[in-house]
Amino acid sequence: MIVSTLLLALSAVLVSYLIGSVPAASWLARSRGVDIRRVGSGNSGATNVMRALGKGPALLVAAFDILKGALAVWLARALGLPPEWVGLCGVAAVIGHNFSPFLGFKGGKGVATSFGTIAALDPGVGVAAFVMGVATMSLTRHVSAGSLLGGLAAAIVVVALGRPLWLMAVVLGLVALLVWQHRPNIGRLMAGKESRIGEKVR
Repeated sequence: MIVSTLLLALSAVLVSYLIGSVPAASWLARSRGVDIRRVGSGNSGATNVMRALGKGPALLVAAFDILKGALAVWLARALGLPPEWVGLCGVAAVIGHNFSPFLGFKGGKGVATSFGTIAALDPGVGVAAFVMGVATMSLTRHVSAGSLLGGLAAAIVVVALGRPLWLMAVVLGLVALLVWQHRPNIGRLMAGKESRIGEKVR
């Protein structure tokens, strides 16, 4: 019984990784004749799609990427897995997005997929991240700043609310990965050279 449950959980993590690895940004851009990895930041994510192709395609990619994280969580819950494994499936989806086998184990920065995971795990924490992220983007016109502060808000709220340790670990881990993925952006923000919303790329 224990072995079968473990195999089911591990299979769910693998499937979650594969769900997360579907590179919507890259495939959508390719259908428009654009190699998203060769324009702008080179990331396969909604922000780079917005700069290269516009708001419409970017919204489609963002919605799909959010759904990947949420779907991994919903799948794990539907299988009746313990909450710790549910959280791990969400993390696996984010890792799949960031390091997709379809893109040579490269990808995006995991903002939308992390949000989908966190919002599905704990809607209250997700709302805090969303509000802070959108407010910051509106004020600064920097997607990266909104992403980072939205992640920080999620980390603060999940601890402040005294959520279970496994959930704190998942959220803090995802935020740490998000910050790591944004190292170049942080440098450009500090230097005043970060691109703003609405700027196009060649």
